[in-house]
Amino acid sequence: MRVFWATIGMLVVTHGICCGQTPPPQQAEPAMPAAQLVREVVYNELNDHQEHGYWRYWIERHTPQETRLENQIETAQGPVTRLALSNGHPISTETEQQEDARLKRLLSSPVEQARHIRDYAEDEERIGHVVALMPDAFVYQYAGEENGCHKLTFSPNPNYPAHSIEARIIHAMSGTLWVDARMKRMVRLDGQVQENLDFGFGLLGRLYKGGWFRIERAQVSATDWKTERLEVHMAGRALIVKSFTRETSERRGGFVPVPAGMNLAQGMAVLQQLQAESQVAPKPEAKGLVTPTVLALRR
Repeated sequence: MRVFWATIGMLVVTHGICCGQTPPPQQAEPAMPAAQLVREVVYNELNDHQEHGYWRYWIERHTPQETRLENQIETAQGPVTRLALSNGHPISTETEQQEDARLKRLLSSPVEQARHIRDYAEDEERIGHVVALMPDAFVYQYAGEENGCHKLTFSPNPNYPAHSIEARIIHAMSGTLWVDARMKRMVRLDGQVQENLDFGFGLLGRLYKGGWFRIERAQVSATDWKTERLEVHMAGRALIVKSFTRETSERRGGFVPVPAGMNLAQGMAVLQQLQAESQVAPKPEAKGLVTPTVLALRR
């Protein structure tokens, strides 16, 4: 879930403190109070954060300017990515050379590698910190069962002291959480900013009401869950005059496990192999068929 936390500057899910919750009328009493269920979900997510496996997969990123399809390999030194398609078409020779140069620079430069590893470690630390805040930030209520999931609504816990900027961003959210009833893992999370959120009385910045996000996750092994879909649509203003918009739309798939001990060089070698295979694969003849690169990614 690294992309989500890093993109928004922190959000999300969970609660604590609301031990007296009751489910909606005409709904059977769940076997476990919502507070306890959410705490167990958080425990499982934190454990996965520490003990997760390593994977390769494709990422389809949508922005107002471009749709990009990328290969990504998770290594012990952080993920490494290579562009495969742009707006549904193979990348140009110039772009391919730029991708080669970027990866070679990372592999050959101790400074670039140190920065890459540092950024990855900081992201990991940030995720753990945000998840650790979650059990106190919200109040949850059961809202029924859906497709083998417990459905819960959440809203800010009025007793939560949101002092830091990231805690205030998290605390500004309300929404719905779906939890796999058997595995006690997060399956889907929808959230929305309910009110304008000011920083420094509005002088330092504002996060505008109405921003929203969605995360959808899927089980890819007996123990691992991965994000399949990510939507972030936020708008705000920084330092009085500078407006910003965060529009993120991603789909991920084709998850294949890779050895946990892979280093950057080994990860790049896999990316190069995927790229080479996509270039020699036969071209689809009928409209609507997936491209050779997508076929390579999804094997």
